[in-house]
Amino acid sequence: MRVDLFDFDLDKELIAKEPANPRDASRLLDLSEEGVTVDRHFYDLPDILNSGDVLVFNDTKVIPARLYGKRGEAEVEVTLYHPENGQTWWAFVKNSKRLHPEDEITFYTSEIAPEKSLFKARVIEKRGEDGVLLEFLCPVDNLSKMLETYGMMPLPPYIKREKPVAGLWNKYNDKENYQTVYAKYEGAVAAPTAGLHFTDRVLKKLDEKGVSKVFLTLHVGAGTFLPVKTEDTKDHKMHAEYGIITPEACEIINKAKRDGRRIIAVGTTSVRLLESAADDNGILHPFNGETSIFITPGYKFKVIDYIITNFHLPKSTLFMLICAIAGTERMKAAYAHAVKERYRFYSYGDSSILKCVNKI
Repeated sequence: MRVDLFDFDLDKELIAKEPANPRDASRLLDLSEEGVTVDRHFYDLPDILNSGDVLVFNDTKVIPARLYGKRGEAEVEVTLYHPENGQTWWAFVKNSKRLHPEDEITFYTSEIAPEKSLFKARVIEKRGEDGVLLEFLCPVDNLSKMLETYGMMPLPPYIKREKPVAGLWNKYNDKENYQTVYAKYEGAVAAPTAGLHFTDRVLKKLDEKGVSKVFLTLHVGAGTFLPVKTEDTKDHKMHAEYGIITPEACEIINKAKRDGRRIIAVGTTSVRLLESAADDNGILHPFNGETSIFITPGYKFKVIDYIITNFHLPKSTLFMLICAIAGTERMKAAYAHAVKERYRFYSYGDSSILKCVNKI
């Protein structure tokens, strides 16, 4: 399937640089009924869903994976994307040509100068497009604390942030904004952005409505931002991400499906993990491992009935996935409507709810 079939024009002014405030004031494009398009706000979601519906959330927690450092006098910018083990991580590094195995990087903040920094890493290996393997020179049980002190949130490349200066280390409040309110398990280096719109207020109304909540964990990798560089989808290599679905979550979802209740996935990450863990009969099984599932039109979904999702990049694997869910022509028309109505796009942008029309 040609990748350019998933292209569309987008005014760059529609790319959201900051989230709506409050979160649930973001707009919601409602395509939950075939042939009907309704403009709403996210706080309307409880009015759309039914008692007995099951929302499936990804409770991964984003780590502050972007670091600024120095190798000698050379500046480097590091974005962690995949753990090798407790103390070693693969990272994308700006100015990586200046790095060599055994080089040491000293990280700093606007308040902690390099010469006073206690946070360092050694270069273990360089591997082309895979980036650089770094070993952090601190106890493994201290790494999370060090990242919290020295790191910034790993925002996608289309959200520009100037290099922080004194007093402005978190000027945009991204450590709060780029995290779901229900985030629990550290490990993601990109947010499951469909969940960013949920507030305690919306969650409470969903409880009152009788909507069930189920949580799974997929640690979103930086590969989610990588462009598709091939001309045909069959030649694209999908990145792997680690996920967990518990037996308890499987039991709730499988029972809901037997009862004829609707399964609504919150985000493409939830969809990918659910579909990775389901058999050909649509039965969900416990999962603990990596998935590199790549879903394009023609795929028949085994678990979900609906998806809540943001507006995605042209020619991205995520746009391909929602075209597989709701139909390519339907989604192109919906995106044209969103552009016309000035919806905000991408990670900090607005939301949509889509009906899955391609199921087993």
